[in-house]
Amino acid sequence: MIKRIIFGIAVFCSWLSCFSQDVDVLKFEEYLGYVKLYHPFVKQANLLVSEGQAKLMKARGTFDPKLEIDFDRKKFKSTEYYDKLNATFKIPTWFGIELKGNFQENTGVFLNPEGSLPKDGLYSAGVSIPVAKGFLINKRMASLRQAKLFREQVLAERQLAVNTILYDASIAYFSWLKAFNDLQVYATFVNNAQIRLDGVKKNFEVGEIPAIDTLEARIILNNRKLEHEKARIAYVKSSLELSNYLWLDNNIPIEIQDNVIPDANTYNTVDETLKTSGLNIQNFTVENHPKLRALNLKYRSQKIERRLKLNNLLPQINLEYNFLSETPEQINSFNTTNYKSGVRVNFPLFLRKERGNLKLAKLKLNDTEFEIANTRVSLKNKFDALTREINSYAEQNNLTRVIIDDYLKLLKAEERKFNLGESSLFLINSRESKLIETKLKANEIENKFFKVKAKIFQLINFDTQQKLNSKS
Repeated sequence: MIKRIIFGIAVFCSWLSCFSQDVDVLKFEEYLGYVKLYHPFVKQANLLVSEGQAKLMKARGTFDPKLEIDFDRKKFKSTEYYDKLNATFKIPTWFGIELKGNFQENTGVFLNPEGSLPKDGLYSAGVSIPVAKGFLINKRMASLRQAKLFREQVLAERQLAVNTILYDASIAYFSWLKAFNDLQVYATFVNNAQIRLDGVKKNFEVGEIPAIDTLEARIILNNRKLEHEKARIAYVKSSLELSNYLWLDNNIPIEIQDNVIPDANTYNTVDETLKTSGLNIQNFTVENHPKLRALNLKYRSQKIERRLKLNNLLPQINLEYNFLSETPEQINSFNTTNYKSGVRVNFPLFLRKERGNLKLAKLKLNDTEFEIANTRVSLKNKFDALTREINSYAEQNNLTRVIIDDYLKLLKAEERKFNLGESSLFLINSRESKLIETKLKANEIENKFFKVKAKIFQLINFDTQQKLNSKS
C-alpha cells in the first residue's frame, strides 16, 4: 500500500513538470513586426505605390513643353536649291488648347513662292484650339485624371496585399502554436505513462499486482510515445512553415531554432496585436474597405474613359491663329494686320469605331457596377458571419476549459481509487484518454478562434502598415 501511495504522489507531481531547457519565446506581435518589415511580399506590395507614382509622372509628362526643329537642305551640282529651318515651341494646356511660338527661315534658289520669307526669318506666336472633339476632355486630360485615380487605387491594393500576407503569416503562427500545445500535451502524458509504468513494476516486484498490469502499462507508454512522435513531426513541419515568413534585411531568410517557442499567452494578446477588439469591430464600415475603395476608384476611372469615348463621337475641328512678325522684340509688331490662320475638320462618316469603343466602355462600367454591388453585400455578410463565429468559438473555449477541469478531477479521483486498490489501469487509461482528447479538442477550438480573429483582422484593418510601424 505504501508503494501505491508513492506511485500516486509521483503521478501527481508530474502534472507540475515542465521543460527544463532554456527557451526563447517569439511573441505574436514581435513576429508580425518582422514579417511587416522584411518579408519580400510586403516589399513587393510597396512597389505598387512606386508604380502609381511613375504612371502619374508619365501622364503629367504629356503637358510638358515641346521644342521641335525641322531643317531641310538640298544642294546639287554646286547649286544650293534650298535651306529650310522651322523651329517650334509648344505649350500644351489643360483644355486641349496649345500655345505655340515659331521661327522660320528659308533661303535658296529654287524655293516655292509661298516659302519666301524675310531675310532675317519670320516669327509667329499663336494658339490652336479644338472647338468640338478634344475641348472639354481629351486623351491627355483623361490620362492624367486616370493616373491620379490609379495612384489612390494602388494604395488600396497595397493595403489588401499587405493584409493578405500578414493574414497568411498569422495563420502560420497559430498553426505553430497549436502544434506546440499538442506536443506539450503528449509530452506531459508520456511522462505520466513512464512514471506509472515504473510504479507498476515496483508493485509487481513486491507481489501487490499481477504481471499483466505491467504489460498494460507498457502498452500505454508506447502508445503515448507514438502519439508524441507524431506531434513532434507536426511541430517541426509547422516550424518550417513559419520560417517561410521570417526574414532579415537584405532578403536574408531565417529559420526557427529548436529553443524558440510560441507565446502561451497569445490568447490574451491577440486582440491588441491584430486590433480586433470590440470597439474596432463596432466601428467597421464596409465602404472604407480597401477592396471596395479600389473598385470605386476603378469605376471613376472607367467613367472618365466612357466620357472620352463619348467625346470622340464629335467631329474634330481645330482652329489655329498665329500672329506674324519680323521683329519679335517689339511687342506691338504682333497685330491683326499680319497673321496666319486655318481650320481643320475631320469627321468619320459612320463612326463605327467610335460607337464600338463607347459601347465597350459602357459594358466595362456596368460590369464594375455589378462587381461593386456584389462586393459590398459579400463583405457585409462575411463580417456578420465572422462576428457570430467568433462569439461561438469564445463560448466553446470557455466550455472546453470547464470540461478539462472536470476530466482532470475524474482522473485524479481514479488514481486515488487505484492507490486504494479499488480501480485498475484500464480505468485510469480510459479517463486519461478522454482528458487528452479534450485537451487536443481545446487546442483545435482555440486555433479556429485565432483563425477567425485573423480573418476579422484582414477584413477590418485598413491602415496595417502604420499600426504595425508603431508596434515595431
